[in-house]
Formats: sequence, C-alpha cells, structure tokens
Amino acid sequence: MSKKIPFTIERTFRSSPAILYEFLTAPSGLVLWFADHVDLNGDIYTFGWNGDEQDAELLIDVEEELVKLHWVDDDDDRSYFEFKIKKNEITNETILYVTDFAEKEDIKSSIELWESQLDDLAKCIGA
Repeated sequence: MSKKIPFTIERTFRSSPAILYEFLTAPSGLVLWFADHVDLNGDIYTFGWNGDEQDAELLIDVEEELVKLHWVDDDDDRSYFEFKIKKNEITNETILYVTDFAEKEDIKSSIELWESQLDDLAKCIGA
C-alpha cells in the first residue's frame, strides 16, 4: 500500500461563511451536493452513495471556520478531509479550501471528483 499524499483545492463562493458552513456540516445541506443521503449520530456522519455507506468521524468543528473529518474505515490515521472557510475582507468573497488525501496515482481523479462536487455546491448556494 502506497502512502497517501495531501492535496488542497481552493474555491471562491459569493456566500457568507455561515451559509457555506451549513452546507458543509448539516445533513440537509450535505445531501444536496456531497452524498445521496447523510445521517449524523453524535460525531459520526454516515454518507451514502448508490447503496453503499461510509462513516466519517468529526475531529474538529469550529463554527464558520473549519470542519475536519476522518473516514472510520481508513487505515491511515494521518489522513483526513477538511473544509477551511476564510473570508476575504477586500472582495467580500468566501474562500473554501478543501484538503484531502489520496494515493499518488489517484490524485488527479480525486481532484476532479472534488471539483465536480464543489460545482454542485456552488449551484446549491447560488454562487
């Protein structure tokens, strides 16, 4: 098994950090762009796609700033996926940084998947 490598994607939204944060943390927001269904039980999110489910543990939650999760069945304890929200005071835009990990040969397809999902998120927000 090869080592996973971190990568970060940046996307600008015309949305307040509060609205963006809701789409990143609330099951009702996540189901609109991230997964077919989403349940939250304590600190465990259950995401479902095409009949398959995967659990992610919430590691860090700083309202309107940072959400960090780890896939429960991932053997690599150092890997996670993270949403970091920053407000550009000059342009009044909200910047979302998504950090995830993938094996070297999967980086390109992982980035393409995230970009597609972020396109869906932008449509949901209307940004």
